[in-house]
Amino acid sequence: MSGKSDLFGGNAAEAREDDLPFQSAPKPASKPAAVPAMNPDGEYSAADIEVLEGLEPVRRRPGMYIGGTDERALHHLFAEVIDNCMDEAVAGHATWIDVSLDAEGYLTVTDNGRGIPVDAHPKFKDKSALEVIMTTLHAGGKFDSKVYETSGGLHGVGISVVNALSEDLIVEVARARKLYRQRFQRGLPQGPLEHVGDTQNRRGTLVRFKPDHEIFGRGAKFKPSRLMSMARSKAYLFGGVEIRWHCAPEQLEEKDTTPTEAVFHFPGGLRDFLAEKLHKERRVVDDIFAGTTGKSGGHGAVEWAVTWYAGDGFVNSYCNTIPTPEGGTHEAGFRYALLRGLKAYGELTNNKKAALITGDDVMTSAGGMLAVFIREPEFVGQTKDKLATNEATRIAETAVRDAFDHWLTASPNQANKLLEWVIDRAEERLRRRQEKDVARKTAVRKLRLPGKLADCSANQADGTELFIVEGDSAGGSAKQARNRANQAVLPLRGKILNVANAGRDKLVANQQLADLIQALGCGTRSQYRDEDLRYEKVVIMTDADVDGAHIASLLITFFYREMPAMIRNGHLFLAVPPLYRLSQGGKTLYARDDAHKDELMATVFKGKSKVEIGRFKGLGEMLPSQLKETTMDPSKRTMLRVAISEMAEEDTSDTVERLMGNKPEARFRFIQDNAEFAEDLDI
Repeated sequence: MSGKSDLFGGNAAEAREDDLPFQSAPKPASKPAAVPAMNPDGEYSAADIEVLEGLEPVRRRPGMYIGGTDERALHHLFAEVIDNCMDEAVAGHATWIDVSLDAEGYLTVTDNGRGIPVDAHPKFKDKSALEVIMTTLHAGGKFDSKVYETSGGLHGVGISVVNALSEDLIVEVARARKLYRQRFQRGLPQGPLEHVGDTQNRRGTLVRFKPDHEIFGRGAKFKPSRLMSMARSKAYLFGGVEIRWHCAPEQLEEKDTTPTEAVFHFPGGLRDFLAEKLHKERRVVDDIFAGTTGKSGGHGAVEWAVTWYAGDGFVNSYCNTIPTPEGGTHEAGFRYALLRGLKAYGELTNNKKAALITGDDVMTSAGGMLAVFIREPEFVGQTKDKLATNEATRIAETAVRDAFDHWLTASPNQANKLLEWVIDRAEERLRRRQEKDVARKTAVRKLRLPGKLADCSANQADGTELFIVEGDSAGGSAKQARNRANQAVLPLRGKILNVANAGRDKLVANQQLADLIQALGCGTRSQYRDEDLRYEKVVIMTDADVDGAHIASLLITFFYREMPAMIRNGHLFLAVPPLYRLSQGGKTLYARDDAHKDELMATVFKGKSKVEIGRFKGLGEMLPSQLKETTMDPSKRTMLRVAISEMAEEDTSDTVERLMGNKPEARFRFIQDNAEFAEDLDI
């Protein structure tokens, strides 16, 4: 736009923000400008100004208060109610919370805390404090720290929003050995607060409600498994509370395995939570780094648990028992503590590579839980998905950093293992960035491919095939037998690493697997991209013997663990090379196995002339013409596609773990259970 003026005069590249709509004030007119008459059809007056009172704003715009009217928002109503109960527990006034979903769809949440105040409110003398809390936005006892040292309810809208969005709601309060009750419908009281009797052994608050179908739709209802999961997570967050779960059988769908009754109490807190979440994962370090600082539930208290494993990282964080799925300042402090602690340990042990690591390298395979308790936290939005309190960064970092330094120095073997693991992540990140930089600088992308790969000449993946073969000898035959236009060959050196019982560090360091991943070009695990796969078909081509079958099983295990989407999308195949060559006169046929050989002998090779039977010791002993004719020519070959049954995917995972994992007793048990099906092998 050089030399051309923009709309407001002057060069567009030099325009400043304050130059734009109001570059200069207009000159005053000699006479006041006449106000144009309004279009009668578009009149706008004071009568058009609406004043929404009470809870009407919530019913008009529920999304402003609970984020929408979908399933997540529906269950947020439960979160608002149980959060109030948790505040009582954390403050030391309640020891149990009862959650019950009945057959009619009503959800009841009860605690044994102090109970909502029922005396007359000093500002609204004709209303009880309970009615004010239930029907007035921004009314509550959590605006300062006199009643609650820490709490999750800050805006005074939570329980009133639940009331506004419920077609029917009942509150019972037991205080000073008296029981009170009040009923509401769509936020409106159906009568005053009533004293319904005396009680000797009861205290606390009961809230029973049913979401309004006018807001959430007629088919909307609570999902038992989700409610139970939310309740259980609260028990993990505060070891001093017991949460009881009840669900009517009528609420469970046919395949729902949610129990109808359960009790959750976890004195181990977040350590127990993380151990349960990762109990099937292979960890980089044996122990979970966990701890607490400060008074449990008090101001400035922090609890955490973190470990590293061969999977995608995550951090589940909470503030005053409120989940913060979008993280925030407390997660930033947690991240800083782990990064700076590992870097400091690297300097202490003279590991110069520690300077390479970043927060992403530390957290990419970390599984973490973090809970902070602070006064008057600031959240982003009423749904409290993200913490914005700046002080939380310092509180979390200070608490975790000191403990992490001690944990690392007390266990040098684990610390060194963890540091090397994170450094591997850093080097992998730098390698990927370098490859991207090279690709960005090159007009035509030149792939860095393994030296032993004999690639095809086709530029597109459609119609191309990669044959993975064992050994250079078989690779030589395959390279001569292939169609260079669309068939590529990658020789591997013997048996590859068994990824089912090897750590992630061994996998990353294995050159053969690195070559294979590089040749495919599609990445692994969460980085897998099917559109980047360089070949339409990936064919495992091994010898037709026991060793060949073992190598094939190792490769299938690798693809199942690292690139399951490649299998699901139908890209993985097994070649079926022959085991025997049968010749009689001018007739030559090939047999896949002993059974096929016997079948050919009985049906094809009849007569008195002798049949020459040759057994191939391996693909490398086959002539290229024979390999092409029997195994690589699409018009003559037989191939098996590897697939994962959706109906039995969990069984497949268990089978792979049992047969290929690091528990030999599981394989021995499998052999014992299936010994009767084995046949004698004449080898």
